Parts: sequence; C-alpha cells; structure tokens
Amino acid sequence: MLQTRPIGSILKGLSILLVTIAAAIGGGYLLAEFGPLLAAASLFALVLALWMLQNIEIAYWTVIGVVCLLPFASFPFEIGFRPTFLDAALGMLFLVWLLRWMTESERNFIATGLGGPVLFFLLVVLMAFVLGLGHAPPTAYMIRHFAEILMSILLFFLVVNTVQDTSRLERLVRALILCAFAEAVLGILLYGVPDDWAIRALSALRVLGYPSGPGVLRYIMDDPTLPQRATATSVDPNILGSLMNLSLALAVPQLFARRPLIRRLYLVPILGALALCLGLTISRGSMVGAGVALMVVATLRYRKLWGLLLAAGALLLLLPQTQTLVEHFIAGLRGEDLATQMRFGEYRDAIKLILRYPVLGVGFAGSPDVDTYIGVSNLYLMIAEQTGLVGLAAFLVVMGVFLARFWRARASFRQSEHTASERGEDPLGRLEPLWWGLHAAIIGALVGGLFDHYFFNLDFHHSATLFWLILGLATAATEIAQSIHMESPRVITKSPSV
Repeated sequence: MLQTRPIGSILKGLSILLVTIAAAIGGGYLLAEFGPLLAAASLFALVLALWMLQNIEIAYWTVIGVVCLLPFASFPFEIGFRPTFLDAALGMLFLVWLLRWMTESERNFIATGLGGPVLFFLLVVLMAFVLGLGHAPPTAYMIRHFAEILMSILLFFLVVNTVQDTSRLERLVRALILCAFAEAVLGILLYGVPDDWAIRALSALRVLGYPSGPGVLRYIMDDPTLPQRATATSVDPNILGSLMNLSLALAVPQLFARRPLIRRLYLVPILGALALCLGLTISRGSMVGAGVALMVVATLRYRKLWGLLLAAGALLLLLPQTQTLVEHFIAGLRGEDLATQMRFGEYRDAIKLILRYPVLGVGFAGSPDVDTYIGVSNLYLMIAEQTGLVGLAAFLVVMGVFLARFWRARASFRQSEHTASERGEDPLGRLEPLWWGLHAAIIGALVGGLFDHYFFNLDFHHSATLFWLILGLATAATEIAQSIHMESPRVITKSPSV
C-alpha cells in the first residue's frame, strides 16, 4: 500500500531543491564574472541556506548577525534590484516558519494580547501607503523598501509563534549580545587605528554595496577638525549608537542573574566594550535612551545598578578624555550646536506637514507639496508624517499595551521571588533577567526615538527589524512567564491577567 507524503514535506524538499539550483546558477555567474572568492562565498551561502531550512534557530542567528554586523550588505548582482543580505536572511526565516507551520499537525497561530494592536498598526501603514500613491507615483526602490518595513513588522508574529520556551529565548538573546559585542569591538578598533587603515578596511566592503573612500570616517558635524565618531560597519554613528543603546539595556540585567547567559568573567568586558563604543559614537540620543532604560531597571528591580550608574556618571563628568563629549551634550541641551538647531528646524517642518495632512499622512512616496519633505530626526514625527495622526495613535497604542503588560507582569515576578525566598523554588529565575533586559531595550528604543528615526524609516531596514525582533522576544518572554504561572498554581496563588 502506497503512503502519501505530507504536503509540507514535499514543499520543504522542493524548497531545498530550488535553493540549491539558485545557488548553483548564482555561483556559476559569480565565478565567471568576479572570480573564485565570491564563488566560494556563494557555496558558503548555499550551505547556510540549507542549514537554515533544517533549523529555524540558524535562520534567527543569521538575521541577528546581519543586522548587527553587515546591516547594509547587498549581493554583487541584480535581479531587477540589488538584494541585500538581510532580505535573503529574513526571507529564509519566513520560509522556514511557513514550512514548519505546514508540516505540523496542529496549526495554531499565537496572536498574544499585543497581536491585535500590531495588526491594526500594520493595516494603517498599508492604507497610508496606498493613499499616498495618489500624489506620488511608486518607484521600484520605494516599493521594495516598503515591503521590507512590512516584513519587519510581521516579524513580531513570527517570533511569538516560534519562541515559546526559555531555552530558545536565552540562545537568541545571547546571540544578540555577542553579535552587538563583535560590532562594538570592530567600532573601537576602527576608531583607534590610523585613519588610512580604517578607510582601507571599510572601503573593502564596497563589493557589498558599502560606501568607500575618506567619507567612510565620520566626525561631529562632518567636520574633520572635530572629534571622530565610531561607525564600525553601520555607516552612520547614530545607527551604531542605536544598536549599542538596545544591546546595553538588554545585557546589563544579566549582571544580577543567578545564572547569567554569559559568565560574569566575560560579561563585564562585554558591557565595557558596548558602553565604550556607545560613547565613541557621540550619539546623544542613544546615550539618553540607554541611560533612561537602565534607570528604569535600577528603580523598579535591580537597585544595586544605581551604584554602577552613578559611578559611570561621575567618570563621565570627571575624566579628561570625556570632556569633549560632556561639552557636546551641554551644547545640545542649550540648543547651541548646529546639529540641534537643524533638528529644531526639522521638527517645525514636520509639524507643518502633519497639520496639512493630519489623518493618514502623505504616505511613503514623497510629499505632495514642494515646500515640505518627509524626513525628521524623531521616530514619532516620522510615523505621523507618513501615516498621519491615526498611524501615530496606532503605534502609541501598541506601545501602551506593551508597557501595560510589562507593568502588570512585574507582580508575577515579585511573587515568584517571594516564593523562592520562602521555599527555595523560583520557576521564573532564569527568565526574569531576560524579561527585564528585553523590556529595557524597548524603553531605550522609545526614548532614543525622540532624537532619531531609524526604527521606522525605509532606508534603515535593519533598525526596524531589530526593533520588532526585540518587541517580539519581549512579548514571547511575557507569554512564557504566563505559561509557567499556569503550570505552577501551587507556587503562584494569584496571578494578574497579562
């Protein structure tokens, strides 16, 4: 009697075959056009793609690695457009999820209490995009990058449906911290070596679509007579600063974990590298974001962290090497430097545009008026420009629900700690530092978003991906905590609705 194979297994086999054929064709093209080095790279990509099809965590790690280390890398060929590494990695991640969903006997979709607001925000973004086409014709560039933003938002649902246990959450957070650490070390090294060496090293990435030449080095106000700013492979120092902002907030709670993800012997220098790299970016918004996030964690949970924060603040104020940074901060607070004055001008222009198109904004193709433009160094004004006050309200609802769930879930962790002190049982002990770090990272992003726009900008796909990835992981951590409570009624007698 013949046995029929599940449709999901057939699709998985076809996917592997198609990936192999595509990689073989691409490898042959690269060998003919660019030589053996890129052909070998295509072979590596083939092996990695097949590995991702077998294990979704490999796909996650690839996405995390690209976001942190090669955020702007693109393939050295075109298929109507030049695909990026992140496009390929995210595409594989979604493909693996789809194949896994089709091969499972029970196809449950987990929305969580945050899923509805996220879906509504996504629909508003789509509506704003469609309406915006009425005054500006779409371009291939705009359509492609808009699709990338949609994929980043949809990543939230992928994460909460595939990260359902503490072990996987730990592995993904560890990967985020280590990849951010690698980028921080690279940023510090390129900052410290002679300029010619740094220019040569960064210009070598031109084959992957990166800029080259002396312009790869960045300075305050783009003035070479002023202090240099670290960029690593993030091109822009503020982009690197936003990565350090989220990574520091994510990693610091591990200092107070009973069993940290990374041994404290290594965790301390990792945190030092992240903090140093953040300082070298001279990204004031990211520094404020990280500082506020860590102060929230210190106030609500790990009180000993206040000592570290006060010591870091004292060093920042007293060390001779940091006086330029302190002066730059003071100039920004007073509105004296040109960068701050330009931001104020952007804010005024953004408000003028929003007042003209308050409901659903102007979309993503461009402004319909010659005296206005899309672009402002503020996450919230950027959302309002493109999706109107409706879109901004939808985003704020997402964040409000997220923070409300965060606040209510705190009681569960406090109760778990009380039970642990009485009975020696702590079912949430491993999860708690992860939970705090993930939520602190989002708080850091929301505060940093007052000064930058990277988490909702068509030109910075990787920053949007990082934001929605961490938001999904934080929501997954809350869902895991809730499931632990439900499975342990004898430990948690009263649990608030999460």
